[in-house]
Amino acid sequence: MIPTFDLYIQPFMECLKDGKEKYLKQISEELAIFFNLTEEDLAETIAKGTQTRHYNRASWAGTYTLKAGLTRRPKPGCYQITDFGRVFMSKWDPITPAVLRAEIPEFAEFSKTKPKQSSKENEPLSLVEKTPTEIMDEAFSTINEDLIEDLLTKLHNVDPQRFEHIVVDLLVKMGYGGNLENAALITRYKKDDGIDGVIKEDKLGLDKIYIQAKRWTNTVGKPDIHAFIGALSEQGASKGVYITTSKFSSEARSFKPKSDMKIILIDGRELCQYMIEYGVGVSVKQVYEVKRIDSDYFEE
Repeated sequence: MIPTFDLYIQPFMECLKDGKEKYLKQISEELAIFFNLTEEDLAETIAKGTQTRHYNRASWAGTYTLKAGLTRRPKPGCYQITDFGRVFMSKWDPITPAVLRAEIPEFAEFSKTKPKQSSKENEPLSLVEKTPTEIMDEAFSTINEDLIEDLLTKLHNVDPQRFEHIVVDLLVKMGYGGNLENAALITRYKKDDGIDGVIKEDKLGLDKIYIQAKRWTNTVGKPDIHAFIGALSEQGASKGVYITTSKFSSEARSFKPKSDMKIILIDGRELCQYMIEYGVGVSVKQVYEVKRIDSDYFEE
């Protein structure tokens, strides 16, 4: 029988005590041995899904430890214990969601619950004070937050040229370029004069959007935006979109061109949210329908 989710976190951390980097698949296999799961147990799937219940719970244990700062992701899908994780393990046994919520404010914020006094014997906090709709909404938000982090990790690891293609694909999917064929153009990777892509908004190419795509970890500052504006001026452009996997400084956000030029800034988090919204680099895994009573039907 598969244990409840709260029992996964402690053994998940035990799998990482040796300090080695381990992929989730390896950790889930070690957990299966730890829990003495049968082939039948391992074949059990979650409702409306093809993912096994065991792997799903192991995956969420990874997400919880990551959000709590007990582990880190050196590579996509890979986990490693942190120094804080070692210290925390020495103080708490077992580590449960209730302990994480009570002892780590950042995790409490992530799980949308208020920290409460806990002890080593605490059971997971009950969510009975929330309506089913609230629980579903928060669960959906949590899943999306984890997806955003996964997308950012992927974007940081793709080739810079591939990143430029992803950005242009997204803007086209968002409707820029309309129904024009070959509306999007990726400029030469080297000597691109500060412009990574161009999208034509009309057949003759009289109106264009110029794109700067930076796969960065450093904060984009005002000088970077100023340089982009200079590149746009050389092209005689009036519209520009600056997209980065990192963040913009407050000075960069507040900087406005003196001309009629319009500049849109999209940081890493916003980029991932748009990718999810427009289905770029992601696919639908499960669909849940929430239905309500049709009062008009009963009144006819």
